[in-house]
Amino acid sequence: MSIEEIEAEALKLDPEARARLAEKLLESLETLSEQETEALWAEEADRRDADWDSPSGSARPAADVLRDARAKLK
Repeated sequence: MSIEEIEAEALKLDPEARARLAEKLLESLETLSEQETEALWAEEADRRDADWDSPSGSARPAADVLRDARAKLK
């Protein structure tokens, strides 16, 4: 089963079951070794750096982000 298929099936669960699944998944990340954690952070840093450098990057001015966030809170 692909990650997309698993995700689609998980999203079909009722909210309580999704919360339970999310909790188990998060707990599973707490047992990663220091080496695994460092590798994941390095991959994320590389991804963010590549996104920042790309012309179609998702970087937006902070003022726009804050404006949008405030609008969603209203």
